[in-house]
Amino acid sequence: MPKGAESLLEVLAAHDVEVVFGLPGVHNLAVWEALGRHPGIRMIGVRHEQTAVYAADGYARATGRLGVAVVTTGPGAANTLGATGEAWASGSPVLVIATDIPSTLRQPGVYRGVLHETRDQRAMFAPVTKASFDVPTAAELPSYADEAVQHALTSPHGPVYLGVPTDFLSAEVPSHTVTRPAPAHAAVDLTEATALLAGSARPLIWAGGGAARSGAGPAIGALADKLGAPIITTYGARGLTDSPLVVRGPVHAPPVGKLWDDADLVIGIGTDFDGMMTQNWLQPKPPALLAVNIDEAEASKNYPADVTLEGDAATVTTALAAALTARPGHADVDALNAEVRALVEGDSPEAVKLLRALENTDATIVADMCIPGYWIGGFHHVTKPRGLAYPVGWGTLGFGFPAAIGAAVHGRTIAVVGDGGFLFACGDLATLRQEDLPLTIVLVDDGGYGMLRYDQQVANHTISGVDLTRPDFARLAESFGIPAVTLDGFDGLAHALAVAQGPTMIVVNASLRPPINTSPRWYRKTST
Repeated sequence: MPKGAESLLEVLAAHDVEVVFGLPGVHNLAVWEALGRHPGIRMIGVRHEQTAVYAADGYARATGRLGVAVVTTGPGAANTLGATGEAWASGSPVLVIATDIPSTLRQPGVYRGVLHETRDQRAMFAPVTKASFDVPTAAELPSYADEAVQHALTSPHGPVYLGVPTDFLSAEVPSHTVTRPAPAHAAVDLTEATALLAGSARPLIWAGGGAARSGAGPAIGALADKLGAPIITTYGARGLTDSPLVVRGPVHAPPVGKLWDDADLVIGIGTDFDGMMTQNWLQPKPPALLAVNIDEAEASKNYPADVTLEGDAATVTTALAAALTARPGHADVDALNAEVRALVEGDSPEAVKLLRALENTDATIVADMCIPGYWIGGFHHVTKPRGLAYPVGWGTLGFGFPAAIGAAVHGRTIAVVGDGGFLFACGDLATLRQEDLPLTIVLVDDGGYGMLRYDQQVANHTISGVDLTRPDFARLAESFGIPAVTLDGFDGLAHALAVAQGPTMIVVNASLRPPINTSPRWYRKTST
């Protein structure tokens, strides 16, 4: 019979897992030993457990496949929580496999002081996972692993925790056959939805991350064409479709927000209308709302839906578009997009240079929670599905670089980070060089935490804690064997990106004003 670690990997391989991110620890070494003999799974060793989960998340966002992180017990597992929370809030299919202390040393309800012991490791993950499992016996390790994977990959997607006592990895376990049931797409009654659409003169489509994860882009494009309706995409849905009816700007821009205000029907597809997109629900309730969502409760938790079509976004939207007759006339989205471009050009000529430098790339872009990232999240024209990864779930500073490591396993990637957030995981420059990944880091150095500095200025606070001592970033990269170049401003960025090959860093000394999609600049205000 196979050992537990071997059986665990066989379950992952049966679910088409090709790469695992992780960090070795005394309790998980059996997994590393098994990986060394496994022909189909690549292990990428990182320098911090948080990076392992961020990289798994970045890989999942770029590919739509399961991202897997393997970490050790206690503090190793705890180090992943910030990254796991980001995956949870953003709906990323990630599996966090963490070892636990040997089952033979555990006494229920008693903390004994075993190396890396916690009172309840699984409980740490409960608030930031879709589901969490502790394997109860060695014999059940394969079946529990199978169930954990299927939970992560079942809509609505999300991270799952699997805790494995370390002695189970070396124990003999029975063989296990993975079954992968075909997704069930129940027929949906479209009667109320088509009636609602027939009575609408100014429909608006609002597509979210659930639509992107389901691959609903072509269906949404077809629906928009039938209705002549503009399409607003959330941060998680950028690049969803190449329809000419896609609005190239966030709803935080007043001309785009006016679409919401003027619509007599909003069609929300794969979205829960979160606070980041709605300016904390200061957007008024639409006159009518048609929701397409895998979860009826999620569809109505922030704005009550008049009609909900519960099911897979791609399947339901395809059926809905097919049931409609095309109506004449289309929204003038070209004029709207020109208005948004003019707004950006007037607001920040330097930000325009950044956006233009990224215009013609086919790389996946991973943006951190930093001012350049906010500009990209709001105004970069993403030209392919899954072309942008942006941490708008939890808003975790430090996401950009380590998540880009995972995305770069899939192909050419550009990470746009600030100097503050990059330092969270700068040790993984070693991983970047070791794995020779096609990743270019664009590090915009504004001397510290630029967004927080701006927040303090707006609040008339004393500027404190935000001006940082930094290294020479180019020399830091070069010390890891990564070529680097330093620019003063964004003028040379397009050329530097065009010639970059393999692992590279471009340091840009520049300071940007936050864009209008950051909360201090939201145009909708409370009455008090």
